[in-house]
Amino acid sequence: MALTQLDILQRGLYENGRGFGDVGPYERIEAVAHYVVDPLHAANQSVVDLSLAAREADGLVHFQGDVTLLQPVQTGAGNRALLMQVPNRGKRVLARFNQSPMGTEDTAEIAPGDGFLFAQGWTIAWAGWQWDVPRTAERPRIGLVPPGVPVAARRPPGQMQLRIQPDQARDCLPLTDQHVGDLGRHSLVRVGDIDEPGAKLWVRHGPYGEPELMPRTQWRFARVNDGSVVGDDGHVWLDGGFEAGRIYDLLYTPMDCPVVGAGLLATRELASYLRYDAAAPTAGAIDHVIGEGQSQCGRFLRTYLYLGLNRDEAGRPALDGVLAHIAGGRRGEFNHRYAQPSVQPTPSFGHLFPFADGRQIDPLTGTTDGLLLRQTAAGAMPKIIYTDTSSEYWRGDAGLSHGNLETGGDAELPSGVRRYLFASTQHGPGAAVLVKRTMFGSHGQNYLNIIDYRPLYRAALMNLLAWVKEDTAPPESAFPTAANNNRGTRSEVMDRLSTIPGLALPDAAVMTWVYPLDLGPDAERGIGAMPAKIGPVAYPDWVSKVDENGNEAAGLAMPDVAVPVATHTGFNPRHPDTGGAGQLLEYVGSTIPFARDKASREAAGDPRPSLPERYPSRAVYLERVRAVAADLVGQRYLLAQDVALCVDLAAARYDACMGQ
Repeated sequence: MALTQLDILQRGLYENGRGFGDVGPYERIEAVAHYVVDPLHAANQSVVDLSLAAREADGLVHFQGDVTLLQPVQTGAGNRALLMQVPNRGKRVLARFNQSPMGTEDTAEIAPGDGFLFAQGWTIAWAGWQWDVPRTAERPRIGLVPPGVPVAARRPPGQMQLRIQPDQARDCLPLTDQHVGDLGRHSLVRVGDIDEPGAKLWVRHGPYGEPELMPRTQWRFARVNDGSVVGDDGHVWLDGGFEAGRIYDLLYTPMDCPVVGAGLLATRELASYLRYDAAAPTAGAIDHVIGEGQSQCGRFLRTYLYLGLNRDEAGRPALDGVLAHIAGGRRGEFNHRYAQPSVQPTPSFGHLFPFADGRQIDPLTGTTDGLLLRQTAAGAMPKIIYTDTSSEYWRGDAGLSHGNLETGGDAELPSGVRRYLFASTQHGPGAAVLVKRTMFGSHGQNYLNIIDYRPLYRAALMNLLAWVKEDTAPPESAFPTAANNNRGTRSEVMDRLSTIPGLALPDAAVMTWVYPLDLGPDAERGIGAMPAKIGPVAYPDWVSKVDENGNEAAGLAMPDVAVPVATHTGFNPRHPDTGGAGQLLEYVGSTIPFARDKASREAAGDPRPSLPERYPSRAVYLERVRAVAADLVGQRYLLAQDVALCVDLAAARYDACMGQ
């Protein structure tokens, strides 16, 4: 059955009918999809608690979700490919392809940027999948229109773990994920009973410090209202307040138990509908579908593949290709009981072995598994490109996605997989401004990483499309390996970087590590014994080695990294004013500019040559950048049309560092 009806709510010209290259104008469609799924069907068996959801008279589970579609107005003008982008926390994000500004504001607008995707003729679709995004028209979600996401008919046993590390002291905190600040604003996950006797609150000094159980008499589900503490099912209050930088883990039973994995089904079924159904707005225009997701959504796609969900109820492949960006080796809380999909830092289902694609034995637990084993067995395996930044390596997990845990060597990549590290970058594209605070308000000790890697990312998309449509294999993978001797540990690299004056390094004693987790005997069924028990020995922390400039030696380097004006890293320690000093500020990297002249370099004791010692002039610098960009085009890691863009990006960063 799957997607049975698409109710179109609005349909009109995108950007007032602006034309994009030879493709012409686009139209935008806003709709509500009606999903009808069989909880007994083999294609849906991996969705946790789907069998507990209320069923209609037909014995099937019905739910709805929001849909946004952008497609060429002129029939036949497109490239016959659908980009099925997973909305990031309910946001439609084209900025990493279309060079539009990154922001945190809630808006229903979809900025065209430089129009890259539209000029290439892509049709683009978003399926609302996440139940805990705000109930606003700006963010597509499952359940904006009833009946919404399916919910277990009765509250089953289990609890949710909520981890919070505030940047400033607070009397009370909302019951929702807060690690992405204003980007989130997620719905409250209300407690079912504010007096729940089994609810617990722990506090710890570091990510894996020994937890201290807070007496139930010192905290309660409440908020401060006009100076008084009043019971509230959407907040937690602590006597004396929550301290900045300390880590709090709250365990409680939510009011409702959504079938969170229904979001995975919505993504699959919308892709199939737009590709195959004669009643779809895209009928006759789509031959291939590429699923794309960034950060949370890259982890979503890794979970989708891990569960082997790429065959729909009719047995057809939904996605031909998957582009999973900045997911590292993680998955997420997308398919277990009382899951909160927005959560990232909490050691939970998203941090479990396996990390790599192929079959491996985990030497720390004895478990045998592989990320792609289920999809391989089910068939309909898409071609896959993984792209990561240095930040996913420095938080400790990306290196595990291609390492052999038994031998300490390299895991073999499947033939249908490519993997790229964008060298010396951070989670989000950097801006050519030397600042220490992120758009979310978090504060690092170093300047934020300023490298904008987006030209490499859109080349990866076009290479994946050629692989899917024409079987033209992408260029070879590029990431840190033992075989190439460009892989090291974080400690080794920090030792190498320690000679750079002004570069604050993380504190190894409080750095985030990836540990084996024990979530209890029912973890395979998506029912966790929270909080997870953490193994005594951490997994390896493999990152790229660095060159004489302090930049990464492995992966794909943007021209302004290959022809550098600074040292760029994938880490940045938390600033002491936010607490947790020395801990990694996840997602954020650092930039330490080269000195503006020889005298200031010598005065600082900086071993790195100054900018004038490297480049006689700005013009010479940019010519070297252009030559590197041309070489990347020849290797197909960069699009020819983006050489000028890379020169402009490098010029802005040269100016920023010369004007520091």
